[in-house]
Amino acid sequence: MDAGGGSEAEPRISFYGGKWASTLPLGFFILWAVFQSGVLGIGDTNGLVIGALIGTILGMFFVRGDWKTYADTIFEGMTQRVAATAIVAWLWAGMFAETLQVGGFVEGLIFAADALNVGAATFPAAAFVLCGLLATGIGTGYGATVAFVTLFFPAGVLIGASPVLLFAAILSGAVFGDNLAPVSDTTIVSAVTQDADIGGVVASRFKYAIVAAVPAFVAYLIMGSMLSGASLEGAAALRDTATAPGLVHLVSMGVVIATAVAGRHIVEAISWGLVVAVGFNLGLGLSSVSDVLVFTVTEAGTVTALPFVAVGDTASVGGSLYTGAIGFFPLIVLTLLIVSMAQIMIRGGGFAAIQEFLLNSVATNVRRAEVTMVLGTAAINGMITINTAAEIAIAPYIARIGEKFNINGYRRANILDANTSALGYIFPWAGGVLVGYQVMVGPDGLGAEYGPEMVVNPIEVVPYVFHGWFLVIVFLAAAVTGFGREYVPDRTSEEVSRA
Repeated sequence: MDAGGGSEAEPRISFYGGKWASTLPLGFFILWAVFQSGVLGIGDTNGLVIGALIGTILGMFFVRGDWKTYADTIFEGMTQRVAATAIVAWLWAGMFAETLQVGGFVEGLIFAADALNVGAATFPAAAFVLCGLLATGIGTGYGATVAFVTLFFPAGVLIGASPVLLFAAILSGAVFGDNLAPVSDTTIVSAVTQDADIGGVVASRFKYAIVAAVPAFVAYLIMGSMLSGASLEGAAALRDTATAPGLVHLVSMGVVIATAVAGRHIVEAISWGLVVAVGFNLGLGLSSVSDVLVFTVTEAGTVTALPFVAVGDTASVGGSLYTGAIGFFPLIVLTLLIVSMAQIMIRGGGFAAIQEFLLNSVATNVRRAEVTMVLGTAAINGMITINTAAEIAIAPYIARIGEKFNINGYRRANILDANTSALGYIFPWAGGVLVGYQVMVGPDGLGAEYGPEMVVNPIEVVPYVFHGWFLVIVFLAAAVTGFGREYVPDRTSEEVSRA
């Protein structure tokens, strides 16, 4: 099986220790991540990059024969479209969110929260709902996470919300959107690989999403009043001086959502939002040209008369466009390494071994089949932390076991998508968590604009990503009880929409 859903009769890479040895790079990386994040309490993305590199090198020593095929597989994994999709979403969303930030959107949100009496206790629940709506509209949980951690997270923490709970609430909203959005990569992949139409899949999974979302919303309301916020110097002064003009960027976000819902590519949607945001910033005086893009030179001259050129001690490039993109470079490297390690496991037969074991030894009736589908997708997503990549890897197995027990394509697609959407925003090494953390620490790695007190260790949010956990629980319960189970004769897909 390859990342595109194909299959191979024999593994392309032969390992000492057999197919299971191909899991060594990913397995080592996960142990490294658990030790770094959980035991040492270090959430540094750069440290995870080192763990991924060492794991990849260790796997090489277990290869039988020439190492060339192993090395080629690393490059093959890095060129997968799923990695490029995540990277592009981060870069564009980062530039957009930073441009809104320099335009005073955070201050506008603080002003609106005070005006509407949205306090620290209710802010996480509100962030969950709003992030879920944005992620559903634009179809990318990663992009929504970037935007909300850049904008809503500091606003909420500055009015007294718990940083850990608020970050978890944003991740929960991203889970909701990734799972339900018709234009989400995970929704499209889950539908296409299970021969179901996208519209029918979205309609059939709505009941599961709501059953998980309602208790998650209640949990955020309850925990919001129980967990205390961070004590930030200058927070009170910032709240007192917060003004409304930055709220004009609600229009900028609306442009992104409307363009995405209209069926345009997410890059085009965010680009239009970025153009509108820059226009508002400059036209309304919310920021200067140099806040958006600035070239710093060491000596004054004729060129320094330009509004985007400044004089400083060192030559550099800056501004919201630069800052919004550059902060994701460590995460981009990590993503490429994770996808390449997954490809090694695929080409070495590790995925096939896991799937054949589950198919032949565990899934002996329809109930056990669905339980293993839920647990199998959870296990794979725990290893491949880029959710779309994990979904593509496990999709052929879900199709095979579903067809064996005559399970409808809609049901298979929903089981496939739920775990890959949920767990991609829970574990400390998951892509959704790391992209939010990377926004917090900023490009210099020293903490966000408002200080290191606002940086949350990824391990701390694990128990509080309520919608993600509830979604997994809902589908595990559905598999055991048969809630929502459909067989092929129950409903036939009219059309398989392919993206």
